[in-house]
Amino acid sequence: MTTTEAAAQSAEDLARDLYTKMTLAQACDERLRQGIARGEFAITIWPSRGQEAIAAGLGAALRTDDRLVTTYRGLHDMIGKGVPLEELLGEVLGRAVGAGRGKGGTMHITCPEVGVMLTTGIVGAGVPVAVGLALAARQQGSDRVVAVCFGDGATNTGSFHEGMNLAATWQLPVIFVCQNNLFAEMTPIGDTMHIERVADRALAHGMPGHRIDGNDPEAVYQAVSEAAEQGRAGEGPTFLECVTFRFKGHYMGDPQHYMPPEQLAAAEAADPIPRYRQKLIEAALLSAADADEIEQQAAAAVEAALKEVLSAPEPDGRELDVDFFADMKGIPA
Repeated sequence: MTTTEAAAQSAEDLARDLYTKMTLAQACDERLRQGIARGEFAITIWPSRGQEAIAAGLGAALRTDDRLVTTYRGLHDMIGKGVPLEELLGEVLGRAVGAGRGKGGTMHITCPEVGVMLTTGIVGAGVPVAVGLALAARQQGSDRVVAVCFGDGATNTGSFHEGMNLAATWQLPVIFVCQNNLFAEMTPIGDTMHIERVADRALAHGMPGHRIDGNDPEAVYQAVSEAAEQGRAGEGPTFLECVTFRFKGHYMGDPQHYMPPEQLAAAEAADPIPRYRQKLIEAALLSAADADEIEQQAAAAVEAALKEVLSAPEPDGRELDVDFFADMKGIPA
């Protein structure tokens, strides 16, 4: 195989991986919302529809042992990082097959096996935890990097700036990923900060700050790959502002009165999933039949996982006091 052929093969593999992650995140989000609307199950989710390209690019660029900290609106991030669907949906639906045996719910999902260390419902709270994980990697002599996802609103919190400052001061391998969907819950970004580019906040902490198209999975992949390479080389943290849009409101059932209809319509018209599909077909990296098959497989995988989860038991009452304390047997005092 020539170098050119190998590069083309690599590009095709990456394209397929990115599109697979995006469609799987879309299928999961849509199926959960559908199930709630039908009355199949009573759960609370914070939709991530429209933000799939960020999770796909991020997940494809990170190694399995790299750490991820995300938020309650992070189901797409966890799919991108490789959390098994049964464990993810099991936790969301409160079943014993969940990643936390059904005790954490949507806001508290962890899966250390693939590097997902924390999901938090407290805005901005994941940043200092990610900094701690990066410090641990350094102390352990590992070249792992830590990515932490948060929204634009989190960049107004004290924990965000404290974490950014410490990561920059100690030159820790953290990738700060702002998924800027233009609304902090229900408040437009222009009402909460007096800057146009959230990425400019990195300047105050002396770290690189880049604003990228969060609807382009390849742009996210490239930016995260470069930030990871910098972190592994001991060159410190990077801030990435991924500009995107949230199609379905802050929570399931949100009437979205605060969102201008024309703004939402324009965002939906630029949906990153059909946009990327068309790009790949035009570049001959996927055929229309290939794309159709990937989409069908995503829907089938979600349906199969959901069927298994719904047939699984709820957590046993004896689980209530499990996992609160570490088992210290065999650990030196």
